[in-house]
Amino acid sequence: MTQTPIWRPTARLLVTDPDGRVLLFSGGTGSGRWWFTPGGGVHRGETVQAAAVRELFEETGFAVKEEELGPVVATSTAHWRAEESAKLYLGAYSFFFLRVARTELNTDGQEDLERSVITGHRWWSVADLRATAEPFVPAQLPDLMERLLGGGIPGHPIRLPRRH
Repeated sequence: MTQTPIWRPTARLLVTDPDGRVLLFSGGTGSGRWWFTPGGGVHRGETVQAAAVRELFEETGFAVKEEELGPVVATSTAHWRAEESAKLYLGAYSFFFLRVARTELNTDGQEDLERSVITGHRWWSVADLRATAEPFVPAQLPDLMERLLGGGIPGHPIRLPRRH
């Protein structure tokens, strides 16, 4: 029997430092480690922009206003399964591009779930992303970051290939 996935709109952030490096969090351990952008689910009644602002502050301590986010620069979808419940989700991801002035994070606002998943963080250059064998999402991140850092903010969100 096929399980029907639960729809989960999600705000993700492509946060870059003054040197053009993108912030990624790690999850997992050892050879099972993977890297992902800050962000999380949109709460009922919340806009994707409001969710991005909230998640950014919770996970990094960076405080911004919705209008500072700019437009959604990319979207994607992916199936994933919650380990604790085995529920199947279909994530609908909206990515915002944001430059920040500093690299120091304040993770005091992270929720228990975030603390249980996030094992570390790193600021990655595009060259580092292209050279690593470690998995990261979205897989198209190096090309996307190169475009955004070069001033190529798209008029419409770039549709990234779906992950299964």
